[in-house]
Parts: sequence; structure tokens; C-alpha cells
Amino acid sequence: MANARCSCGALTLTLPDKPSAVIACHCIECQRRTGAPFGTGAFYPAEAVTISGTAKQYTRDAASGGKVHSHFCPNCGSSVYWKAENLPSMIGVALGALTDASQFPAPAKSIFEQSKHRWVQIDEVGEHFQQGSVAQSR
Repeated sequence: MANARCSCGALTLTLPDKPSAVIACHCIECQRRTGAPFGTGAFYPAEAVTISGTAKQYTRDAASGGKVHSHFCPNCGSSVYWKAENLPSMIGVALGALTDASQFPAPAKSIFEQSKHRWVQIDEVGEHFQQGSVAQSR
């Protein structure tokens, strides 16, 4: 099993060993959520994730037209996981929240590269998309 947690440890997730996918997202909202030039998430089947502790939720509109529900620790403010209405069976976990990131592969996809900082280069990614992962590749 893998684990993820907030900075103070009040919000934790127990995860399967291997994620279904690892994705780097350069959308403006992920940049704002992380305070970094892009966000990276490991995606798991929601029923396989155990959440301990209390999370506060922030809901925003997604580029897909649905909603994204971001969950963060009310004590330390760490963004830990999110759920998208257009992928109800999956949960995205912030790669930076994982307690042992050494076991995770490079992202399989880099999405919303239309808003990628020009100096960011991710060479190990399998597919690049200017918009979401169902849009045309570059």
C-alpha cells in the first residue's frame, strides 16, 4: 500500500500500490491550487482509497464543463486530493502529498500545455495535449 498525507498529518490517505495513471496538468487552476507552474496527480479508483481525518472542500468549474472538488487540510492548508464530476469513479492525489514518491513513474500525460510555462520541459511524458487529455495531441 502507498500513503499520502497533508503537512501536519491530520489528513491521510491509504492507497493501492500502483496508480491507474499519473498526469501533469498545466491548467491555470492547477497552477493556483499548487502555487507551482503545474500540478501532478496520481489517479486511483475511488473505492480503493481510504481517507482518514477531516478535509475541507473547494469546488470549481472544470474546463470539461463539470465541477472539480479539491480537498485540503483545514489545519495546514495542504492540497491532498480531488474528485472530478466527469470521472466519478476516480480520485486524484497530489504527487507531493505521497509519502514515498520514489515508487511513482513519470507522468503518462501532460495536459493543458496551452498554459504551460515556456521554460517547463517534461521529457519522460508519453503524450502531450494542448487542452484536456481527450483533445488533440500536439
